[in-house]
Amino acid sequence: MSCSSSSGSEEDEEAMDWYRKGGYHAVRVGDQFAGGRYIAQRKLGWGQFSTVWLAYDTRTSDFVALKIQKSAAQFAEAALHEIEVLSAIANGDPSNSKYVVRLVDHFKHNGPNGQHLCMVLEFLGDSILGLIRYNRYEGLRLNKVRELCKCILIGLDYLHRELGIIHSDLKPENILLISTIDPTKDPVRSGLTPVLEKPEGNPNGGVTTSTIEKKLKRRARRAVAKISERRASMGGAAKSGRNLDGIDMRCKVVDFGNACWADKPFSEEIQTRQYRAPEVVLQAGYSFPVDMWSFACTAFELATGDMLFCPKGGQGFSEDEDHLALMMELLGKMPRKIAIGGARSKDYFDRHGDLKRIRRLKFWPLDRLLVDKYKFSENDARELAEFLCPLFDFAPEKRPTAQQCLQHPWLNLRNSTQDGMKDEANLKNVDVGMSNLQIKVGK
Repeated sequence: MSCSSSSGSEEDEEAMDWYRKGGYHAVRVGDQFAGGRYIAQRKLGWGQFSTVWLAYDTRTSDFVALKIQKSAAQFAEAALHEIEVLSAIANGDPSNSKYVVRLVDHFKHNGPNGQHLCMVLEFLGDSILGLIRYNRYEGLRLNKVRELCKCILIGLDYLHRELGIIHSDLKPENILLISTIDPTKDPVRSGLTPVLEKPEGNPNGGVTTSTIEKKLKRRARRAVAKISERRASMGGAAKSGRNLDGIDMRCKVVDFGNACWADKPFSEEIQTRQYRAPEVVLQAGYSFPVDMWSFACTAFELATGDMLFCPKGGQGFSEDEDHLALMMELLGKMPRKIAIGGARSKDYFDRHGDLKRIRRLKFWPLDRLLVDKYKFSENDARELAEFLCPLFDFAPEKRPTAQQCLQHPWLNLRNSTQDGMKDEANLKNVDVGMSNLQIKVGK
């Protein structure tokens, strides 16, 4: 039914051989961009199309995220599309209150590997995938899940209803917290003094030996951590989530490289596998409801620490067919009209609307899954399932909109059984501490 959240890249560093013509631009700390306005401070991350750097804006004295695209023509074309979408988002939200990432600036930068399109975005914190990992893949407390869901829904409502934009790749790593989990990694909260000129040494720039050494050390540390986790799980050690009370749970939707306008969809295959809606698997056309399906998958992941759907190909059947089977095990049989209504339906379903190669399905509805596997109380499971199940309707037009979800009573609950039990446990700890204190004082 589900598996551990693992939708992020296993590699901490981009491939070094992509620092060539048509590829990444090699950046050094202190490098200047846009005529000296932006100065590179440290690398924040990378993607298949770009690297992202923390930069200092000398005009506004703000820290920003500088996204530098690969220089080949197809990457430049993708960047132009993303800039068009981000510009529409920024122009429609002058107060920057819609929980969608803000484009600050964009420009071209010439380097040894070609001309790179660059985007300057507001600096944000860790992804909520990072938050799930930080919490050791335990489900977040439901009040925390509600805070995150509200922000995501406000962002989706703005994109869908006001702009007509489908994100088309909503998932935990494309949602960033407003600030970092670790305050020392936030340039403002940590009081970082900006680098305004290049440090001594490394005059020729590029990818240095020290960069490669750091990469190898990171891989070694990651391998050791995985071994430790495996040993702990083999020894029966229980996972325990961390205290998240000091972390700002506001978040923003990011990464619009695959976004499109609803009246101009440009690809049949959208969405990351685990968050993909059934109409996309069947190639039956899509619109805003695909984002709502992905949102529901993300909300489940926040509440449990696991991905809801983790399809795998098997003997005689594909990942897609397994994905459809997993959906039906959770939601019941897909209506025949929907099952046979897509361009790829005949690959998976017979004329009766039954899967061709996977016959035995074990129905495990969402509320029971939450109770039986994730040990939710009956009440919490029922309330969360009432919020999520309509979003998993096989008929896209029946799924609630983001605006409708924002009115759902579950988002405005204050005390769930889960949170109440934890609060009660905390109170008991305080009582024990007070009684111990009284004993000591009495001596």
